[in-house]
Amino acid sequence: MNTFGRSFCVTTFGESHGPAVGAVIDGCPPGIPLAEGDIQPFLDRRRPGASDLTSPRQEPDRVAILSGTFEGRTTGAPIALVVQNSDARPGSYEELREVFRPGHADFTWQAKYGMRDHRGGGRSSGRETVARVAAGAVAARCLAPRGISIAGRVREVHGASSPEGMEAEIRKAMAAGNSVGGVVEVTARGCPPGLGDPVFGKLDALIAMAMMGIGAVKGVEIGAGFAAAGMTGSEMNDPITPVGFGSNNAGGVLGGISTGQEIVVRMAVKPTPSIRREQETVDVRGRGRTISIAGRHDPCIALRVVPVAEAMLALVILDCLLEQEKYRAFQVVQE
Repeated sequence: MNTFGRSFCVTTFGESHGPAVGAVIDGCPPGIPLAEGDIQPFLDRRRPGASDLTSPRQEPDRVAILSGTFEGRTTGAPIALVVQNSDARPGSYEELREVFRPGHADFTWQAKYGMRDHRGGGRSSGRETVARVAAGAVAARCLAPRGISIAGRVREVHGASSPEGMEAEIRKAMAAGNSVGGVVEVTARGCPPGLGDPVFGKLDALIAMAMMGIGAVKGVEIGAGFAAAGMTGSEMNDPITPVGFGSNNAGGVLGGISTGQEIVVRMAVKPTPSIRREQETVDVRGRGRTISIAGRHDPCIALRVVPVAEAMLALVILDCLLEQEKYRAFQVVQE
């Protein structure tokens, strides 16, 4: 599937070393102020080459709005967003044409489709997240007038939680030709109560699916998360008082429906699979090989996952908000 959402639908397209990547949004409400300048800051935070701790690939990631706006506002028609790939180097991957990279989707993509794009992983590359961030920026523009904001951060890298410690872990991995993982946290504030549907449309389930859809993410927790397994009921339950909740172990979601508190999501981001250290693998004929992956890769993907996770949370919340408005409109008609 290349489409996400029900009322706010986003379809992404493009490959890592193809001409461009982008997204088509269907279901954006009309009248929202929107220009390239509203989207660009989100892409600037995600783009490579901005720091010596990230991939040196030099992509300006300038977004163009091709449709869906008129005189600076959305029209309700599909919004097409495109970002050109200006620093693609497909030739650098030629030696990997018949070799499966450990930790990548090479092997599974070949097993599913009988073919694959060896140029940096094609659709399974982190480059695809450019489109998600662009679409998420539009969602954020829709949420802002409703008082809903989303912000993320890196909580830890390879066990280190201080800024100096995190940087030291990344530099240590770089020097060793290796990579490290981390934990990213994203929080939504101002979300009203009542979003999400019981059973199969739970808000927390939709959030978990959205975050697990980010290629580098291997685990998701909301609120107390896995720590809840070591708590008692009296510790886990959030007291309800006349002035509000006394705590937020639920992470802003109860019974799959938002409580009105902050929605707090954390995700485990795996180490970058492309590393210079030698690794065992096989080629397309099943023969054993040993490879070392050179090229331009992030020593810690967690740093650039933050704006991607923010975008995915914005998409989920806006989609649920629009679904809820449909439900309420139906209730009014029935009355």
